[in-house]
Order: sequence, then structure tokens, then C-alpha cells
Amino acid sequence: MRRLINKLKGLYKYRILIRTLVGRELKARYRGTVLGFVWSFVNPLLLLTVYTFVFGFILRPRDPSFDASPWSYALFLFCGILPWQVWFAASSMESSNILIAQGNLIKKMLFPTEILPIVSVTSNFIHFLFGLPILLLFVPLMGKPYTPYLLFLPVVILVQYVFTLGFCFLISSLTVHFRDIRDILTNLLTFWFFSTPIIYAMTFEPIQKHAVLRIFLNLNPMTHIMWGYQNCVYYGELIRWKRLGVTFIVSLILFFVGYYLFDRLRDSFPEEV
Repeated sequence: MRRLINKLKGLYKYRILIRTLVGRELKARYRGTVLGFVWSFVNPLLLLTVYTFVFGFILRPRDPSFDASPWSYALFLFCGILPWQVWFAASSMESSNILIAQGNLIKKMLFPTEILPIVSVTSNFIHFLFGLPILLLFVPLMGKPYTPYLLFLPVVILVQYVFTLGFCFLISSLTVHFRDIRDILTNLLTFWFFSTPIIYAMTFEPIQKHAVLRIFLNLNPMTHIMWGYQNCVYYGELIRWKRLGVTFIVSLILFFVGYYLFDRLRDSFPEEV
């Protein structure tokens, strides 16, 4: 454990390299486009528009708490779609292939392999931050007031960052040896998405009536992270500290387990990629 902690502390000396690679990744994503980084704001806006039209006006939700306004449900939906799709799902899929795609770097003896998942998670985190003002801008426009509980949003973001990074360490190290994980992950993320209260609320009546379903959803760490976003932005309520605190502990455990496995398998990466 002490060796593992010392290695984690050693990541700090690579901060300039991480910052450089993240900047390169952000520039490469929109290289050759006319709008460039403006797409970081336009994409979330288009995403919000599509989901508002489809789920707000065409596929109205069955939850009676959203019957008052289609705009209200669109805002609720975007509170989960933005951190899930732009950050978590994108980081997970990129990390499943990042070691294989960067095989030339890994084969260089002095290159710190562990920074690759960090670069993937951090670059997608910055894209999420670019989309966050779009979400916050539409809070009053869709009939919701700003509340002081919005100040707790960084706490939710921190929990998601640790959880996402731990999951990406785990996925990236395993995929080098088991390439099928990339295909499994695609289906897993779809199932995970619908097992997380993003398109429905935890207060939805069918969930409240089925104890087993409620327990299943509560065992999902992403449930409490998404609930945190919904509390801060949509409901304007205090985040559920106990549940989010347990989720943070689970995230830390996943982070250490993921990094430990990554560290144990790192010597085999050059041979497998």
C-alpha cells in the first residue's frame, strides 16, 4: 500500500506533461473545423435542444411531476445526460482503447503509462465544464430559480471525477489483455445508463412501489452522483450527504483498486499492444 501511495504522489511531477497532453487532445478534437472550440458550447446546446423537442414535446414522461411543463423535464434530463454522456461514457470508451492506440508511447521505457487514462478523463471533464454554463444558463429560462445549494456542485463533480478515473484505470488495464471488453463495455454502458435515474426520477411511483428495484438503483454509485446534480441544479435542494459520502468512499476504493491493477499489469503492456 505504501508503494502504491508513493507512486500516486509521484504523479504530481508529471503535471506539466498531463497538461500538455490534455491541451493537445482538446486541440486535436476540433482541428480542421470552422468553429473550433466554440463547438464545446454548441454541442451541449444542440443536445439540449434535441432532448427538449423529443422528450419534452413528443415522448412526454409518464411521471406526473413533469406534466406541468415539457421544458421542466428537458432540464431534468440534461442534468444527467451532460455528466453521463459528455464525461463518464466518453471517458470510459476512450480509456478502453487508449493504451492500444498509444502503443508507440507505451513502448518507450521512460513514458509514465498511467497518465494516459488521466488525460482521457481530464480532457472529457473539461468538455463537460464547457457544457455546464449551457445547463446553468437554462435553469432560470426553464422556470427554475438559482438556489444557494448550487454551490455544492463542485462536491458532486469531485466524486464523479474520482469514480470515473478509478473505473478508467480498471478498464484501460484489462482491455490490453482482453480486447472483448471494448464490445462488452458498449452494452454495459447502455444497461448502466438505463439503470441510473437520468431519464426518470428516483421519486417515480413504480420505483417507490418496488423495494427490490429501489435497492438495486441505490446500489448503483452513479445513481447518487446523478442525484447530486439533480439536487443542486434542478430541485434546488441540499445534496444527500450520507449517500454521496458513501459513494465517495466507494469511488476511492475503486480508484485504488483500479490503479493497483494498472500498476501490476503495466510491465505487460508493451508486449500486448
